[in-house]
Amino acid sequence: MAVALTKDNFAKSIESGVSLVDFWAPWCGPCKMQLPIVEELSSELEGQAVIGKINVDEEPELASQFGVMSIPTLILFKDGQPVDKMVGVQSKDALKSKISGQL
Repeated sequence: MAVALTKDNFAKSIESGVSLVDFWAPWCGPCKMQLPIVEELSSELEGQAVIGKINVDEEPELASQFGVMSIPTLILFKDGQPVDKMVGVQSKDALKSKISGQL
């Protein structure tokens, strides 16, 4: 299960290793297509990478901190620093290869 991230647990969750964060909202159609892919990755990469999701309606500060203008936006972090940003629905294979490239 992808970790629900908030401003309270965000920094701690992504501070070390590789993390993929999905910025989404419940009313967003494409986000509903992205979420099951993110959840699958979270199961497959358990122990290798942190997979998290941020509801932009509940955490607008985090969305604005990373310049999220449209959703879904997925940001890949390595040791707390953003290394890649993808806007729009991404395939599982594309995400997996980007994550593997950082492991």
